[in-house]
Amino acid sequence: MENRTLTEHANALRTKEYSSVELTRHLLDRIHSNSRLNSFVTVTAKQALKQAERADRQIARGDGGSLTGIPLVHKDLFCTEGVLTTCGSRILENFISPYSATVVERLEEAGMVMLGKTNMDEFAMGSSTENSHYGPTLNPWNHDRVPGGSSGGSAAAVAARLAPVATGSDTGGSIRQPAAFCGLSGIKPSYGRVSRYGMIAFASSLDQGGVMAASVEDCAHVLKGMSGFDEQDSTSINRPVPDYTAALSDSIAGKVIGLPREFFSSGVDEDVAKTVGEAVSVFKKLGARTVEVDLPNSAAGIPCYYVLAPAEASSNLARFDGVRYGHRAADYTDIIDMYETTRAEGFGPEVKRRIMIGAYALSIGYFEAYYIKAQKLRRLIADDFARAFETCDAIAGPTTPTTAFRIGQKTDDPVQMYLNDIFTNSANLAGLPAMSVPAGFDRKGLPVGLHLIGRYLDESTLLNLGHQYQLNTDWHRRVPKGYA
Repeated sequence: MENRTLTEHANALRTKEYSSVELTRHLLDRIHSNSRLNSFVTVTAKQALKQAERADRQIARGDGGSLTGIPLVHKDLFCTEGVLTTCGSRILENFISPYSATVVERLEEAGMVMLGKTNMDEFAMGSSTENSHYGPTLNPWNHDRVPGGSSGGSAAAVAARLAPVATGSDTGGSIRQPAAFCGLSGIKPSYGRVSRYGMIAFASSLDQGGVMAASVEDCAHVLKGMSGFDEQDSTSINRPVPDYTAALSDSIAGKVIGLPREFFSSGVDEDVAKTVGEAVSVFKKLGARTVEVDLPNSAAGIPCYYVLAPAEASSNLARFDGVRYGHRAADYTDIIDMYETTRAEGFGPEVKRRIMIGAYALSIGYFEAYYIKAQKLRRLIADDFARAFETCDAIAGPTTPTTAFRIGQKTDDPVQMYLNDIFTNSANLAGLPAMSVPAGFDRKGLPVGLHLIGRYLDESTLLNLGHQYQLNTDWHRRVPKGYA
């Protein structure tokens, strides 16, 4: 039962092969028996069974949709009414949200069943899910390896078939990189396509909610359910949402795929480069053609991102002070000491590092030299993509330069950790949709991800390309040993 895709579960529910309650109980049992992965912060068993019962009644009446009765998990930065929402941080370890994020509300209204909240790098700051107050999550493909980050708990849960689908957030690659490390399909939509209301902010101009699942088709169904304008989010785009499932089966003959020289340069693992090259050849066999494109400023994406993102984080995280909610220090002398002691106790090392970097970049004397310069560079990166899309429909390359690295391998070298996002963060800087799909394995048996970037608000083309690729490959059907 657990090896079925979301689409297959939906068909089984409609034909009464099994009920949503039966499916939910089965997955809750799997979550309990696979707790060693540490992929969950909170399991909402009672709530899930109530939602499943409601979904079964809806299906029995014949008014359920494609998502009704399907279980999912939420990354623990989406606020969920009445449920713990921690952001993987000690400073929110006791925070019970009084409201739900728009994404949570929309998927609940669609009839989905929330199994729980997943582990993550603290405040989404990391590429390995080692920065969580609740400890690291393990990669189901190899327990000595990281699942990626910051949405590593979501990725591990879906890869281990503890849930068919998971939400995530992506600030610089935090959906796509863990999807690649765990052999999943994961999409970050265009900035503004999915409401950020109720999604606890890291960097407001970069954060975007998205989805991970085994297949691109599953991602399309959930993305359709969570997308759309939200007046509660000032960055939400008021544009019609296409039916992302409608174009999945279209032929990709005649599509043009751009291959940036910069994405296939030195620094990419040999197995990763070979696997991605083989994936591109599948598109050619299906009638697509490739062209070389240039993204000359892409190499500057990392330094640009690590000025802008910490600058925004230093502002966003100022609200966590122990006054209104979350952790408060037990011992302090006055209100200033309470602020300082609470934040010192509540934030982990990586969060403190980024707050300090951001405050420095925004300070008098350095604002022009760092923050303004990074914003200008961000514009150049977006312009590079605009020129590239004059000659192609989508851009392809590796999602990550390597496959999943060992737990603890990069914790003492933040720069090496940051370089995991070298191919992904430029899409966030430009606000473009991007997706990772499973493309094979390296010689160590670890998954490799193929990265696709599209034009603004053109998620449909990415989903179409990814789905056609998966109709002609079976990498997305592979399950880690011991979890099938």
